Amino acid sequence: MTGQQLKITAVAIPAALDAGTDHSAGGTAGVMDFHECHALREKHELEKWGDLDRCPTAMESLEYWRGNPYEDRRLFIARLGQQTVGTCSVTLPLRENTSTAGILVDVAAAFRRQGWGRKLLEHAEAVGADKGRTSFDGYCELPSGTVDKDTRLIPAKSGAGGLPADDPAVVFAARAGYELEQVERASRLTLPVPANKLDALELEASSRATGYTLVGWSDRCPDELVVEYAVLKNRMSTDVPIAGLDWEAEDWDPARVRQEEQSSSRGGVQSQVAAALHRPTGKLVAYTVANWRPGIPTSIAQQDTLVTSDHRGQRLGLLIKTANLRAAQHRWPAARSVLTWNAVENRHMLAINSLLGFTPAGYEGEWQKRLG
Repeated sequence: MTGQQLKITAVAIPAALDAGTDHSAGGTAGVMDFHECHALREKHELEKWGDLDRCPTAMESLEYWRGNPYEDRRLFIARLGQQTVGTCSVTLPLRENTSTAGILVDVAAAFRRQGWGRKLLEHAEAVGADKGRTSFDGYCELPSGTVDKDTRLIPAKSGAGGLPADDPAVVFAARAGYELEQVERASRLTLPVPANKLDALELEASSRATGYTLVGWSDRCPDELVVEYAVLKNRMSTDVPIAGLDWEAEDWDPARVRQEEQSSSRGGVQSQVAAALHRPTGKLVAYTVANWRPGIPTSIAQQDTLVTSDHRGQRLGLLIKTANLRAAQHRWPAARSVLTWNAVENRHMLAINSLLGFTPAGYEGEWQKRLG
């Protein structure tokens, strides 16, 4: 590490990508800082993956860093003189999980392994601690080849999966006192999926999933379903495997659903949802979400998928995923692949993805550090 003074500055999130000299929103400096942070993120994504499929667009990033009533989000940029060393960020849940903080650190390639990452991490942790947070969580992503070929793995505390002990990101997290709680597998599906394959899978699923009606929507949940949809969003935060992570159930209501939809729209994200309605009770019992961005037209992100515990074992997961995949292909014909993420211990959902044709495309480590 050199004797230069590292300057870490909070990024003033601009009102727009071209906010110019709007001093109320950070002015020219705020716009420049924001774009520099985003450019660093894009560069790292290209270095690691060779594409921007996992990277938010500038519009998405701008909307995200504005925060919302449910989460305070803070972004910082670090410089040595005029050179950008890296970024760090802190996310602070406001309605639930108020003892936790999300921490991320990103160091420019030329400044790695010089101690600057630790300085950024210490800064982010200090921000979280100052807000009374006693549990920090973060993640790192690794290509599948890096993990699958390594024989010395740090095992996840969940009991499933692990990450290479010698990988720089893994070493960095472990030395800073973080524990590997869970590993998620990223999977990719090549598009288009032939119609006859979707037909066969849909027939197989529907033969088991009797007593249910498929419903779907684009971007905005119908008013008559939004209360039930909020219930499912709440259960999504607890019914999926979370290993030993200090995460409480999220408190979803129709207002929160609408806020998320509006935020996605402002960020340029389009969504397609398929859900299963249980006819005897009139309740939604399963749903799945796919997102697409015009700025990255060849890639779809498969997001939440949930079948409530009392309706599992009836092929609902396969049924809703097949229906949503068919709708997504029709709506976004430029897409050439779908990316999705599942906990390694979630064997049932991974099996459904395998039936659809997904193959391993990377791994994500979920890390946690408890204070005291």
